[in-house]
Amino acid sequence: MTSTAPGATRAAVLRYRVHAQQLDAAPATSADPAAPTVLDAGVQDTGPDGALWALALRGADVRAGEPPEALVLAWTLRGAPHAYRRDELAAVEAAARPWSARDAAQRLFDAARPLRAAGIDPRDALATAARTMRDVVTAPMPKGAVSTALTSRLPEPYLRWCRTCGATHVYEQTFRLAALHGGLELVPGTSPPVLRRVTGWPPDAVGRTDAPGPGGRHDLVRTALHLLGPSTPRLVAAYLDAPVADVTARWPHDVHEVDVAGEPRSVLTADADALATAHDVPPAPVRLLGPYDLFLQARDRELLVPDAARRAALWPALGRPGAVLRDGDVVGTWRPRARGARLALEVDPWTPWDAATRRAVATEHERLAEFRGKQPA
Repeated sequence: MTSTAPGATRAAVLRYRVHAQQLDAAPATSADPAAPTVLDAGVQDTGPDGALWALALRGADVRAGEPPEALVLAWTLRGAPHAYRRDELAAVEAAARPWSARDAAQRLFDAARPLRAAGIDPRDALATAARTMRDVVTAPMPKGAVSTALTSRLPEPYLRWCRTCGATHVYEQTFRLAALHGGLELVPGTSPPVLRRVTGWPPDAVGRTDAPGPGGRHDLVRTALHLLGPSTPRLVAAYLDAPVADVTARWPHDVHEVDVAGEPRSVLTADADALATAHDVPPAPVRLLGPYDLFLQARDRELLVPDAARRAALWPALGRPGAVLRDGDVVGTWRPRARGARLALEVDPWTPWDAATRRAVATEHERLAEFRGKQPA
């Protein structure tokens, strides 16, 4: 049974998300790189600055190229690399298991069809691939070598001809999503990626793909509702790349209904007061969000950026820019331009910036340069 709450304006929703994701934290306020709340959901490590810049924006005292021991990288949501707290990785793996055969098939994309044609449940396929990967990776091993070994060990339904590579290998999403279920992590800073065994991984967890129970710190639906709410099953499913029916079946009971621009949405009951008072908190500071920052991962892009042309500029098919965020509103884009020991910033203001915004962007430019160990140009 849900209870109702007052409607929420676009500005209130965006301010709520800024605060929930700690984008209003002062720089270097925490010496603990594992402190930011967004690590509950995982921090995508894509792009030149990746997860560490996202954590720096949330107050963690971290630097580019210096991955802390307290963090670990693994392929999880949408097959993308994400950072998590190392001591929570077993719980993360359990939370990342598919909820159903339908969910597993959607996560595996084009790999699901030949598996089902061969009578193989996609969940069993993930388990088989995970156990095989675990057997293969006994020492740090580059992705290509792991793929070659898997190709020689797995039967035809797991394999595809890749025109780009000119070779037969395991389907990409099967490879990526099975890795963590096999107790494998990614070595930071490696390209192509290098996989290695997670130290102390529980043997009975290797190849487990039974559905996790709802709830817990890493519950995918709850973390999405907390960090990207108010939301709907459709929006959360799009963010997770999961079937809407599975998300709906796991929808929390402790939610309030909120009207956002005429659409009924849900917010966790524990977050309802923070949303209701979002207008009363001080304006959020300017931040240079990376292209894959969690704030930009919300699937209600029309709410984040109402103008269609600006949405196309922020989320192109290839080569995404970063976003200039001011008080929860995207007011332009930015791209880094490294020149030796100096870092320039190419910005595209969507409206004329006032002097305060220009100064704030300049300050964040200096912060990004320092993060990279460079001088601002």
